[in-house]
Parts: sequence; structure tokens; C-alpha cells
Amino acid sequence: MKPRHSSGRGGPDWGRRHFLRSASAGMMAAALGAGGCTTPAIRPQSPDEGDTAGSPVRLVGDLAVPFGMHPVRIEAVGLVAGLPGTGSDPGPSPQRDELIDEMKKRGVPYPNQVLASSTTELVLVRGYLRPGIQKGDHFDVEIRVPSRSEASSLRGGRLMETRLKEMAVLDGRVRGGKVLALAQGPILVDPAARGEDDRVKLTRGRILGGGVAMETRKMGLVLKPDNQNVMVSGQIGAAINRRFHMFSAGIKQGVANPQNDKYIALEVHPRYKDNIARYLQVLRALSVRETTAQQQSRLALLERQLLDPITSSAAALRLEAVGKDAVKALLKGIEADQAEVRFYAAEALAYLDQTEAIAPLAEATGEPAFRPYALAALSAMDDFSAYEALAELLSVDSAETRYGAFRALWAMNSLDPLVRGENLGDQFSYHLLDTQGPPMVHVTRSHRPEIVLFGPKQRLAAPAVVEAGKKIMINAHDDANVTVSRFAANEPDQKRVVTTSLDEIIRAVVELGGTYPDVVQALQQAKASRALTSRLAVDALPAAGRTYERSDGEEETEASEVVVGNPLPALFGGPRNRDPDQKKATGVQEEKPAPKKSLFGKITSRDR
Repeated sequence: MKPRHSSGRGGPDWGRRHFLRSASAGMMAAALGAGGCTTPAIRPQSPDEGDTAGSPVRLVGDLAVPFGMHPVRIEAVGLVAGLPGTGSDPGPSPQRDELIDEMKKRGVPYPNQVLASSTTELVLVRGYLRPGIQKGDHFDVEIRVPSRSEASSLRGGRLMETRLKEMAVLDGRVRGGKVLALAQGPILVDPAARGEDDRVKLTRGRILGGGVAMETRKMGLVLKPDNQNVMVSGQIGAAINRRFHMFSAGIKQGVANPQNDKYIALEVHPRYKDNIARYLQVLRALSVRETTAQQQSRLALLERQLLDPITSSAAALRLEAVGKDAVKALLKGIEADQAEVRFYAAEALAYLDQTEAIAPLAEATGEPAFRPYALAALSAMDDFSAYEALAELLSVDSAETRYGAFRALWAMNSLDPLVRGENLGDQFSYHLLDTQGPPMVHVTRSHRPEIVLFGPKQRLAAPAVVEAGKKIMINAHDDANVTVSRFAANEPDQKRVVTTSLDEIIRAVVELGGTYPDVVQALQQAKASRALTSRLAVDALPAAGRTYERSDGEEETEASEVVVGNPLPALFGGPRNRDPDQKKATGVQEEKPAPKKSLFGKITSRDR
């Protein structure tokens, strides 16, 4: 999808046109306000940023605010083992006392001697439980050594099982609450880090998908103080359940459960499992009570707003909240001249599972500003044509679009043969795709340990010698043979002879005990030495916050740069990537708990 461009602000008539456009927008806002509109003419960041005073139609967002939409930071002191002599004996500290107590509870003999070994290291472990996370879901874990540690590297280490809690240092003691997650696994350290100059990078790392939630996070709506009564709570719950329901053991049930006069518990509807922030936006855009005549009047107004790029985002989301009755208006939107209007209309249609959304959304993936939202919307559909559209995107030139389409397909159905892959050596998810387009290797540093080969015939160019961790060496002698060898103290040497096929080399490394960090290190070294001629992409995720150049459709007129106001789908982000402005994600600034002193200390830009 390519936006039209204009000549910019130049020209003698620009000031007059700008004034007329501003005046026109002001008159439109006044006219809509007089008509009892629930959405302002100037598009807000959220559909809830409208003045509904005096309107006979009240929206859920007028009466309640979301609960449980901030990430919960959980921490622990953990033990890394298996280091190649790069650990240290930690000095006295509350963290050491906490780890000693934990080791004693787990029956570890001689914990002080274990800590004194250069093959172990005390580390600080941190993770974030995202909104709506379910029991058993995985999340990334961050690892770092304490500031005064003498350890030189965490490379090659493995975090032992660690119990994560909401924690704080109080009165010189580390104190925590209930165990909310477990974490363990091999640590991924920046493969490019080398020597004393990179000590900070070498002593920090991540375990991709290494955390497992022990319970489902609660999510719901809290009624505003002036509306806290059982009747309003029940009305909101009924309105939500009329629009959204699920099936449990074949029994139809609503997603909302009013529990008292202040709180309504919510279940996540499956269609929004990877876009919970949008789910909350749609819920808050629902009308609580509305007659047929009122709905028809509101639909007519929202249709007009949909066709105006300035108001199309909020209008499309409110039409999505209406449901099937809004499909007719949204279909007009995908026929509009403005790319922005077509995109917002198609996105809403996708969450209503309408086939007509597929073609404009596939087109929208060509515009970087729309890409993550278009891919996530296609992934949410139950239509086979959406699956086919995503599969075709696996062969385009853009690395971001190809991998974004892969992740969307995996979220749509992780067991589908096209993207299912295999769990290689119980180390990482491995996917060999028979696709067209330029050959590419994709590795992740977030979400989960995963390697995707786009194209099955990729090879390593000889001669080449690269390392896969501290113990495994890859030696490409010629264009026919590659030797993968393992050398470790007190172990017999091992080797595998394979062809230059990248697939065979990766499998040989894992057979010899290589971990995900080891394979990633080998791939990056091979790319740096030009032995890997394929493109190597790392976390090529569609990003939020990109601008789109909007034109008013006239020749030689002003074009303005705008940002898509939707929240970034969790499919392409996480707690560390989400917009820190909660208002952009949910339409309201949710009250957050008072910050606690972190085991990691003050969070700096470097930590982020």
C-alpha cells in the first residue's frame, strides 16, 4: 500500500488552504457536538477520549476503567551454573543471604562452597508478567550479575530453577511475596561481545521464553466512583456478554462476570488473545443500553466519520464494537480512496472475521506504519483465505514482512505443518520453510528461542572456521565437507562430518550438545566472516510508532505525517516494548501501584 505524496507546505495558497481546512474542522466538531455525537471530529488516540455528556447512549468507557493492564515486574536471586571458569565468589550482601536460604530450602549441600566455585555465579533475575498472561504461558527473563561482582562472563551458563516473585529490599533484607513464576534455561549473551571492554554485555543476558507463569493474571473493569452500584455493574456485564461469548465444554458463556458493585472480571476472547489492549478498547466502546433507533442513528454518524481520515481510526473501532450490524458501514470504508481509511476499516472487519478484510490488509503490509496491525488482524481470523495471504507473504523481499507473516501464521495455528517446525534437541524451536524469495536465516532475542530458515537449500561457504560456544568448532574444509567438533575437558573428543548444508550443520551442533546461544553465536560469526551468504536477520519484527504520510487527495496540497494510534499487538512486542503511555494502549491512564525498590536497582536507559 503506497501513500500518495504531495508537494508539502510550499506554494502561495498553502496558508489559505490551511486556514480553510482548520475552520472546516472546527465547524464539523461543533455540528457533531450539537447532534449528540459520542466521538469527536478530531481523531483521538483512543475511542474513549470523547465527550459523551448529554448523549442518550452511554459507553462502557464512560462508566468504567480497565484493571490489570500494566506489566507486573517479578524478580529473584538465582544461581547460574556451568560457566567455563568465568564465575566468582559473591561478597556478603542481602542477595547472597537470600540465595543461601533458597539453596538450603532446596536441600543443596554446602551452599557456600557451591557459590565459591568459578563455574557458578549469583545473578539477579527479572521478568515481566504481561497483561492477560495465562497459567503456563512463557515469557522472557533478564539476567545480570550484581554491580560489584567479579564475574567476567555469563556465556555458556545455565540458570538453575528460580522462583520469581514481586520483590523489594526492605530494612536490609530481600523480601518477596507469593511465587508467580518459575525461570530456568541457557543464557543468551550478546554473541558479538568480546574481552574486558565488553564486560557489561558479557555479564548480562536473556533466557528466551525461560519464564513460566504459575497463575493467570486477573483482568477486568473497575467502575468509576459515581457509577459504583450493582445495577450499573450488571448492565455493563450484560452489554459485554451480548457482544462477546466463548464456549467451555460446549456450553456458551459470556466473557464478563460482574462480581460486585465495583468490579467486573473479564476473560480474554480468543480472537483478541494476541491483542489484549485492543480488546479493552473495543469493550470500552460498547454501548451499555441502546435502542434500535439510537443504534441506527449512531451507525450513520460513525459511517461518516469512518470515511474521514482524521476520525477513521476511532470510528472503525467503535463500529467493530457494534459487531455484525456495522459490517455494511465498514465495507464502504475498504472502498475509500484514502489508504488510511481502507486500512482502519479492513482491520475492524478482520476482527469481525469478514473475508472482505483480507485483500486490503495484505496490501497494507507493504506500508511499514500499518504492517504490525495488518499482520495481527489477519492472524486473528478464522478464514482460510487469511492463512493463504499470510503464506504468500513468506516469500516477499522484506525481512520484517516475511518474519512477521511467519509469526502471525504460528499464532494462528502453531500445529500447522507449514510453520510447526520441531523442538531441536529440546533447545529451541527450529523451522525449515520451503519458500521462494531471497534465502534468509532469522533468529530471535525475545519471545522464545527460535531459528527459521527461509529456503531449505542454504549453505555455508568454504573455507570457514567458526565457534559455536566454548566447546564446539565448525570447520568448513571445502565445498563438500564440514567437520563439527566438540572439545571439552575430561571428555572424549567428538565430531560429526556433514555437508555444507546449513540445516545439517545446525543439527550437528545440537547433537554435540550445543545450545541455542551456541548456534546463534555460530551464525553471527559465519555472517561476519562472509561464510554465511544468506541474509541473517535478528528480531525482524514489525514495529509501532512509524509515521504515514497522509494527503488530503488534492494535487499540490499539504501532506501531514501521522502515526497509527492503535496499541502494538503483543504478537510483535512484549512488556519491554509496549508503549509506556498507558493511555495510548487502553484509552485511560490506569492507576499503577507505588514503585518498589528493585533488586536490579534504579532502571536506567541501558537496562531498557
